[in-house]
Amino acid sequence: MDGLPLNFDEPEHVRLLRASVARFVEAEMPRAKAREWDRGNIYPREVMAKLAEMGLMGLTVEERYGGAGIDIYSTMAVIEELARRSVAVACPYIMAVCYAGMNLGESASEAQKRELLPKVAAGRLLFAYGLSEPNVGGDLASVETVARREGEEVIINGAKRWCTGAHIADYIFCLVRSGPKEARYKNLSIILVPPTLPGITITPLGHLGIRGVETKDVAFDEVRVPAANILGGEEMWDRGWEQLAGRALEVEKLELSACALGLAEAAVADAWSYAEERVQFGRPIAGHQAIRHTLAEARTRVRAMRLMLYSAAWLADQGRPCSVETSMAKLFCCEAAAEVTQMCQRVTGAYGLSDEMDMERYVRDAVSLPIVGGSSNMQKNNIANRLKLGA
Repeated sequence: MDGLPLNFDEPEHVRLLRASVARFVEAEMPRAKAREWDRGNIYPREVMAKLAEMGLMGLTVEERYGGAGIDIYSTMAVIEELARRSVAVACPYIMAVCYAGMNLGESASEAQKRELLPKVAAGRLLFAYGLSEPNVGGDLASVETVARREGEEVIINGAKRWCTGAHIADYIFCLVRSGPKEARYKNLSIILVPPTLPGITITPLGHLGIRGVETKDVAFDEVRVPAANILGGEEMWDRGWEQLAGRALEVEKLELSACALGLAEAAVADAWSYAEERVQFGRPIAGHQAIRHTLAEARTRVRAMRLMLYSAAWLADQGRPCSVETSMAKLFCCEAAAEVTQMCQRVTGAYGLSDEMDMERYVRDAVSLPIVGGSSNMQKNNIANRLKLGA
């Protein structure tokens, strides 16, 4: 963290962008709609189209491909503002801007960039991550989905689990074992797989929170994909691990941290208002010390989350090494969101359990964040390893 500037004022362009997104949220994402998307597991396609009209899909795309230029800090600000109201919008936005935009920008061939990045910037391209499998979670080097070459095609067999948004994606960002099983880390490739191809079966996989973009199981049975869909071109066959371990991985940790921050902020704001309005024993419960202490602690944690997230985002924007800082942000922000939302739920009492309020949704969404996208224990391992503990 040496050299990190100590001016914590948000850049003016980010402040203006944040205000614009906040106005959009109030106009296009009312609370009633957010509840409807959650209850029905509905993907709000029309909202995504309006985000594209605002130019917000181009924040991870270079200008020469039709984007606004790569601005990771601003991207996190957009995700945070969207998540304050609904992860049903924040998550598809991530599928476009981060899963597609970041990975293509970092790892695609020039031909793939020219074809696909303008579609990202225009809001016409979503990626779903096909990384985890029934027998493979954090140990991605052990994937069992296999691919072989036949002429100008790649043939894929296997299964992916927790493939969120596979049914709405244009491509599944599919990690496959393309070489001998024992050639660990040197036998992986990433294939961009259209989910509508013959041989693909997509089935729902129920889960507690983060609804609106359903999680899916995806099975591949002799699925034929053009070799042109190997991420980075044919020269990247068996070199997929290099593509996984780049800046896009750091951004994945940040995007979930931004979701965590947005959820925690929303929970604190609702609990704060409730405490000032709810009268018990002749006065607002905000006057009771237990409530005051809970909300003061929650506000403090949210402040710390913000500093952790945006200091790491600044480093990623600068192209500086930030694996430790992004893991710290993912660890701290996601754990804190799970804790803060539950603290705020207790402030609202039984009302916080009702689906007529948003609090129970914040809790459901937040408790999954320490698990998904690299669990808290994985982040702890990464921090200790990177800092050479015991080396």
